[in-house]
Amino acid sequence: MRNAFADEITKIGRDNSEVVLLSGDIGNKLFDKFKDNAEARFFNCGIAEANMMSVACGMALCGLRPVIYTITPFTTTRCFEQIRVGVSYHHAPVTIVGTGSGLSYAELGPTHHSLEDMALLRMLPGMTVLAPCDEVELRILLRQVFQQRGPVYMRIGKKGEPIIHKTPPRLQIGRAISVREGRDACIIVAGTVMPDAIKAAEILQDEGISVRVISNHTVKPLDLPMLKEVFAAYPLVAVVEEHSKMGGLGGSIAEWRAEQRGKLAEMVTFGANDSFMHRIGSQEYARTFYGITAGNMSNAIRSALKTAKQS
Repeated sequence: MRNAFADEITKIGRDNSEVVLLSGDIGNKLFDKFKDNAEARFFNCGIAEANMMSVACGMALCGLRPVIYTITPFTTTRCFEQIRVGVSYHHAPVTIVGTGSGLSYAELGPTHHSLEDMALLRMLPGMTVLAPCDEVELRILLRQVFQQRGPVYMRIGKKGEPIIHKTPPRLQIGRAISVREGRDACIIVAGTVMPDAIKAAEILQDEGISVRVISNHTVKPLDLPMLKEVFAAYPLVAVVEEHSKMGGLGGSIAEWRAEQRGKLAEMVTFGANDSFMHRIGSQEYARTFYGITAGNMSNAIRSALKTAKQS
Protein backbone atom coordinates (compact mmCIF):
# COMPACT_ATOMS: atom_id res chain seq x y z
CA MET A 1 0.00 0.00 0.00
CA ARG A 2 2.83 2.40 0.73
CA ASN A 3 4.08 2.11 -2.86
CA ALA A 4 0.58 2.88 -4.11
CA PHE A 5 0.45 5.90 -1.79
CA ALA A 6 3.79 7.19 -3.07
CA ASP A 7 2.69 6.77 -6.68
CA GLU A 8 -0.70 8.42 -6.17
CA ILE A 9 0.56 11.38 -4.11
CA THR A 10 3.18 11.97 -6.82
CA LYS A 11 0.44 12.18 -9.45
CA ILE A 12 -1.69 14.43 -7.26
CA GLY A 13 1.27 16.67 -6.43
CA ARG A 14 2.09 17.01 -10.11
CA ASP A 15 -1.39 18.41 -10.77
CA ASN A 16 -1.82 20.40 -7.56
CA SER A 17 0.92 22.84 -6.64
CA GLU A 18 -0.58 23.34 -3.16
CA VAL A 19 0.26 19.78 -2.12
CA VAL A 20 3.28 19.57 0.20
CA LEU A 21 4.69 16.25 1.49
CA LEU A 22 6.34 15.98 4.90
CA SER A 23 8.13 12.82 6.04
CA GLY A 24 9.31 11.76 9.48
CA ASP A 25 12.70 10.53 8.22
CA ILE A 26 11.28 7.52 6.37
CA GLY A 27 10.38 6.83 2.77
CA ASN A 28 13.05 9.07 1.29
CA LYS A 29 13.73 6.79 -1.69
CA LEU A 30 10.02 5.97 -1.81
CA PHE A 31 9.34 9.59 -2.75
CA ASP A 32 12.10 10.06 -5.31
CA LYS A 33 9.56 10.55 -8.10
CA PHE A 34 7.67 13.12 -6.03
CA LYS A 35 10.92 15.01 -5.48
CA ASP A 36 11.79 14.78 -9.18
CA ASN A 37 8.60 16.68 -9.93
CA ALA A 38 8.40 18.93 -6.87
CA GLU A 39 11.60 18.83 -4.82
CA ALA A 40 10.78 22.16 -3.17
CA ARG A 41 7.56 20.66 -1.82
CA PHE A 42 9.13 17.68 -0.03
CA PHE A 43 10.40 18.09 3.52
CA ASN A 44 12.20 15.48 5.58
CA CYS A 45 11.38 16.76 9.05
CA GLY A 46 13.48 14.15 10.83
CA ILE A 47 12.51 12.21 13.93
CA ALA A 48 10.65 15.21 15.31
CA GLU A 49 7.05 14.31 14.62
CA ALA A 50 5.45 16.84 16.97
CA ASN A 51 7.35 19.64 15.27
CA MET A 52 6.44 18.20 11.86
CA MET A 53 2.75 18.33 12.80
CA SER A 54 3.02 21.97 13.84
CA VAL A 55 4.88 22.83 10.62
CA ALA A 56 2.11 21.16 8.61
CA CYS A 57 -0.55 23.08 10.54
CA GLY A 58 1.20 26.36 9.76
CA MET A 59 1.44 25.45 6.09
CA ALA A 60 -2.26 24.57 5.97
CA LEU A 61 -3.24 27.86 7.55
CA CYS A 62 -1.21 29.62 4.84
CA GLY A 63 -3.21 27.97 2.06
CA LEU A 64 -1.17 24.84 1.32
CA ARG A 65 -2.37 21.21 1.48
CA PRO A 66 0.27 19.40 3.57
CA VAL A 67 0.41 15.62 3.75
CA ILE A 68 2.28 13.99 6.64
CA TYR A 69 3.68 10.48 6.18
CA THR A 70 5.39 8.25 8.72
CA ILE A 71 4.86 5.07 10.75
CA THR A 72 1.43 5.14 12.38
CA PRO A 73 2.22 5.44 16.12
CA PHE A 74 4.71 8.21 15.41
CA THR A 75 2.25 10.29 13.40
CA THR A 76 -0.59 9.84 15.93
CA THR A 77 0.15 9.05 19.58
CA ARG A 78 3.59 10.69 19.59
CA CYS A 79 2.18 14.05 18.51
CA PHE A 80 -1.43 13.84 19.64
CA GLU A 81 -1.35 17.23 21.39
CA GLN A 82 -0.19 18.97 18.21
CA ILE A 83 -2.94 17.23 16.22
CA ARG A 84 -5.57 18.21 18.77
CA VAL A 85 -4.57 21.81 19.50
CA GLY A 86 -2.95 22.70 16.19
CA VAL A 87 -4.66 20.77 13.41
CA SER A 88 -8.09 19.88 14.78
CA TYR A 89 -8.77 23.06 16.76
CA HIS A 90 -8.01 25.21 13.71
CA HIS A 91 -9.82 22.81 11.36
CA ALA A 92 -6.66 22.91 9.27
CA PRO A 93 -6.70 20.82 6.07
CA VAL A 94 -3.78 18.59 7.04
CA THR A 95 -3.77 15.00 5.76
CA ILE A 96 -2.13 12.63 8.25
CA VAL A 97 -1.08 9.27 6.79
CA GLY A 98 -0.06 6.45 9.11
CA THR A 99 1.80 3.65 7.33
CA GLY A 100 2.22 0.17 8.79
CA SER A 101 -0.98 0.52 10.78
CA GLY A 102 -2.38 -2.00 13.22
CA LEU A 103 0.00 -4.93 13.63
CA SER A 104 1.93 -4.47 10.37
CA TYR A 105 5.16 -3.93 12.36
CA ALA A 106 4.40 -6.68 14.88
CA GLU A 107 7.98 -7.94 14.74
CA LEU A 108 9.20 -4.61 16.17
CA GLY A 109 7.07 -4.86 19.30
CA PRO A 110 4.39 -2.69 20.94
CA THR A 111 6.26 0.57 20.28
CA HIS A 112 5.39 0.05 16.62
CA HIS A 113 1.87 -1.35 17.07
CA SER A 114 -1.02 1.05 16.43
CA LEU A 115 -4.15 -0.26 18.07
CA GLU A 116 -5.41 3.07 19.45
CA ASP A 117 -5.06 5.47 16.53
CA MET A 118 -8.61 5.39 15.17
CA ALA A 119 -10.06 5.73 18.66
CA LEU A 120 -7.91 8.75 19.47
CA LEU A 121 -8.34 10.63 16.23
CA ARG A 122 -12.05 10.02 15.72
CA MET A 123 -12.66 11.80 19.03
CA LEU A 124 -11.29 15.04 17.62
CA PRO A 125 -13.91 17.47 16.27
CA GLY A 126 -13.94 17.76 12.49
CA MET A 127 -11.48 14.90 11.91
CA THR A 128 -12.25 12.46 9.09
CA VAL A 129 -10.84 8.95 9.70
CA LEU A 130 -10.18 6.59 6.78
CA ALA A 131 -9.08 2.94 6.70
CA PRO A 132 -8.91 1.67 3.09
CA CYS A 133 -8.81 -2.10 2.69
CA ASP A 134 -6.44 -2.15 -0.30
CA GLU A 135 -4.45 0.07 -2.63
CA VAL A 136 -7.43 0.57 -4.93
CA GLU A 137 -9.47 2.17 -2.14
CA LEU A 138 -6.38 4.09 -1.01
CA ARG A 139 -5.92 5.76 -4.39
CA ILE A 140 -9.57 6.73 -4.76
CA LEU A 141 -9.93 8.03 -1.20
CA LEU A 142 -6.64 9.93 -1.33
CA ARG A 143 -7.87 11.94 -4.31
CA GLN A 144 -11.13 12.70 -2.48
CA VAL A 145 -9.20 13.90 0.57
CA PHE A 146 -8.24 17.07 -1.28
CA GLN A 147 -11.90 17.89 -1.78
CA GLN A 148 -12.34 17.90 2.03
CA ARG A 149 -12.12 21.19 3.88
CA GLY A 150 -10.80 19.93 7.21
CA PRO A 151 -8.23 17.49 8.62
CA VAL A 152 -8.09 13.85 7.54
CA TYR A 153 -6.39 10.83 9.04
CA MET A 154 -5.74 7.80 6.81
CA ARG A 155 -4.27 4.57 8.16
CA ILE A 156 -2.70 2.30 5.57
CA GLY A 157 -0.80 -0.97 5.53
CA LYS A 158 2.84 -1.65 4.85
CA LYS A 159 3.47 -3.63 1.68
CA GLY A 160 2.22 -6.74 -0.06
CA GLU A 161 -1.43 -6.47 1.02
CA PRO A 162 -3.78 -8.34 -1.37
CA ILE A 163 -5.84 -6.32 -3.83
CA ILE A 164 -9.54 -6.79 -3.03
CA HIS A 165 -11.09 -4.77 -5.86
CA LYS A 166 -10.24 -6.12 -9.30
CA THR A 167 -11.81 -3.01 -10.85
CA PRO A 168 -12.11 0.40 -9.17
CA PRO A 169 -15.42 0.61 -7.28
CA ARG A 170 -17.65 3.65 -7.00
CA LEU A 171 -16.25 4.98 -3.75
CA GLN A 172 -17.12 8.00 -1.66
CA ILE A 173 -15.85 9.16 1.72
CA GLY A 174 -18.53 8.37 4.29
CA ARG A 175 -20.29 5.66 2.24
CA ALA A 176 -19.40 2.01 2.86
CA ILE A 177 -19.53 -0.52 0.02
CA SER A 178 -20.34 -4.23 -0.20
CA VAL A 179 -17.55 -6.49 -1.47
CA ARG A 180 -19.57 -9.70 -1.05
CA GLU A 181 -23.32 -10.24 -0.82
CA GLY A 182 -25.05 -12.53 1.70
CA ARG A 183 -28.41 -13.08 3.39
CA ASP A 184 -27.75 -14.68 6.80
CA ALA A 185 -25.25 -12.39 8.54
CA CYS A 186 -23.09 -9.35 7.83
CA ILE A 187 -19.42 -8.54 8.47
CA ILE A 188 -18.38 -4.87 8.52
CA VAL A 189 -14.64 -4.41 8.04
CA ALA A 190 -12.21 -1.53 8.43
CA GLY A 191 -8.80 -1.73 6.78
CA THR A 192 -6.37 -4.37 5.64
CA VAL A 193 -7.83 -7.28 7.62
CA MET A 194 -10.41 -7.57 4.83
CA PRO A 195 -8.90 -10.75 3.25
CA ASP A 196 -9.41 -12.64 6.53
CA ALA A 197 -13.01 -11.45 6.75
CA ILE A 198 -13.69 -12.61 3.19
CA LYS A 199 -12.08 -15.97 3.95
CA ALA A 200 -14.28 -16.30 7.06
CA ALA A 201 -17.33 -15.66 4.86
CA GLU A 202 -16.13 -18.32 2.42
CA ILE A 203 -15.69 -20.85 5.23
CA LEU A 204 -19.25 -20.18 6.39
CA GLN A 205 -20.55 -20.30 2.81
CA ASP A 206 -19.23 -23.85 2.53
CA GLU A 207 -21.45 -24.68 5.50
CA GLY A 208 -24.52 -23.09 3.92
CA ILE A 209 -24.29 -19.80 5.84
CA SER A 210 -24.45 -16.81 3.48
CA VAL A 211 -22.49 -13.79 4.76
CA ARG A 212 -22.36 -10.27 3.37
CA VAL A 213 -19.03 -8.43 3.70
CA ILE A 214 -18.86 -4.62 3.76
CA SER A 215 -15.80 -2.41 3.44
CA ASN A 216 -16.30 0.38 5.97
CA HIS A 217 -13.37 2.43 4.70
CA THR A 218 -14.60 5.56 6.51
CA VAL A 219 -14.61 5.17 10.28
CA LYS A 220 -15.65 8.79 10.76
CA PRO A 221 -18.14 9.93 9.63
CA LEU A 222 -20.03 6.66 9.91
CA ASP A 223 -22.33 5.57 7.11
CA LEU A 224 -25.56 5.79 9.12
CA PRO A 225 -27.92 4.67 6.32
CA MET A 226 -25.83 1.53 5.88
CA LEU A 227 -25.91 0.79 9.60
CA LYS A 228 -29.66 1.24 9.77
CA GLU A 229 -30.09 -1.12 6.84
CA VAL A 230 -27.85 -3.97 8.01
CA PHE A 231 -28.89 -3.89 11.67
CA ALA A 232 -32.52 -4.18 10.56
CA ALA A 233 -31.93 -6.80 7.85
CA TYR A 234 -29.69 -9.34 9.61
CA PRO A 235 -29.90 -11.20 12.94
CA LEU A 236 -26.14 -10.78 13.44
CA VAL A 237 -23.58 -8.13 12.51
CA ALA A 238 -19.85 -8.71 13.09
CA VAL A 239 -17.31 -5.86 13.12
CA VAL A 240 -13.67 -6.59 12.23
CA GLU A 241 -10.66 -4.29 12.60
CA GLU A 242 -6.93 -4.54 13.29
CA HIS A 243 -7.34 -2.16 16.21
CA SER A 244 -8.43 -2.27 19.81
CA LYS A 245 -12.01 -3.42 20.29
CA MET A 246 -12.45 -0.25 22.32
CA GLY A 247 -13.01 3.04 20.57
CA GLY A 248 -12.41 2.10 16.95
CA LEU A 249 -14.96 1.05 14.36
CA GLY A 250 -16.63 -1.43 16.70
CA GLY A 251 -16.79 1.12 19.49
CA SER A 252 -18.27 3.80 17.25
CA ILE A 253 -20.92 1.41 15.89
CA ALA A 254 -21.76 0.30 19.43
CA GLU A 255 -22.25 3.96 20.41
CA TRP A 256 -24.62 4.43 17.48
CA ARG A 257 -26.48 1.19 18.27
CA ALA A 258 -27.01 2.20 21.90
CA GLU A 259 -29.01 5.24 20.77
CA GLN A 260 -31.35 3.32 18.49
CA ARG A 261 -34.83 2.03 19.30
CA GLY A 262 -36.51 -1.22 18.37
CA LYS A 263 -35.15 -4.67 17.69
CA LEU A 264 -31.70 -4.64 16.12
CA ALA A 265 -29.19 -7.29 15.10
CA GLU A 266 -26.92 -8.84 17.69
CA MET A 267 -23.34 -7.63 17.40
CA VAL A 268 -19.94 -9.28 17.83
CA THR A 269 -16.56 -7.59 17.47
CA PHE A 270 -13.11 -8.78 16.44
CA GLY A 271 -10.01 -6.80 17.29
CA ALA A 272 -7.28 -6.51 19.89
CA ASN A 273 -8.14 -7.11 23.53
CA ASP A 274 -7.33 -4.59 26.26
CA SER A 275 -3.72 -5.69 26.54
CA PHE A 276 -0.26 -5.15 25.14
CA MET A 277 1.26 -8.04 23.25
CA HIS A 278 4.43 -8.86 25.17
CA ARG A 279 5.62 -11.21 22.45
CA ILE A 280 7.40 -10.73 19.16
CA GLY A 281 6.30 -12.30 15.91
CA SER A 282 4.96 -11.69 12.45
CA GLN A 283 1.75 -9.84 11.64
CA GLU A 284 0.06 -13.19 11.10
CA TYR A 285 1.27 -14.34 14.53
CA ALA A 286 -0.02 -11.15 16.14
CA ARG A 287 -3.42 -11.47 14.48
CA THR A 288 -3.64 -15.04 15.76
CA PHE A 289 -2.70 -13.82 19.24
CA TYR A 290 -5.66 -11.42 19.22
CA GLY A 291 -8.04 -13.76 17.42
CA ILE A 292 -8.29 -11.66 14.26
CA THR A 293 -8.21 -14.67 11.93
CA ALA A 294 -10.62 -16.23 9.46
CA GLY A 295 -10.90 -19.39 11.54
CA ASN A 296 -11.68 -17.60 14.78
CA MET A 297 -14.13 -15.26 13.05
CA SER A 298 -16.03 -18.07 11.33
CA ASN A 299 -16.29 -20.07 14.56
CA ALA A 300 -17.50 -17.09 16.60
CA ILE A 301 -19.97 -15.94 13.93
CA ARG A 302 -21.39 -19.45 13.56
CA SER A 303 -21.96 -19.69 17.31
CA ALA A 304 -23.32 -16.15 17.70
CA LEU A 305 -25.64 -16.55 14.72
CA LYS A 306 -27.14 -19.68 16.24
CA THR A 307 -27.81 -17.82 19.50
CA ALA A 308 -29.18 -14.75 17.68
CA LYS A 309 -31.68 -16.84 15.71
CA GLN A 310 -32.94 -18.46 18.91
CA SER A 311 -33.54 -15.14 20.70
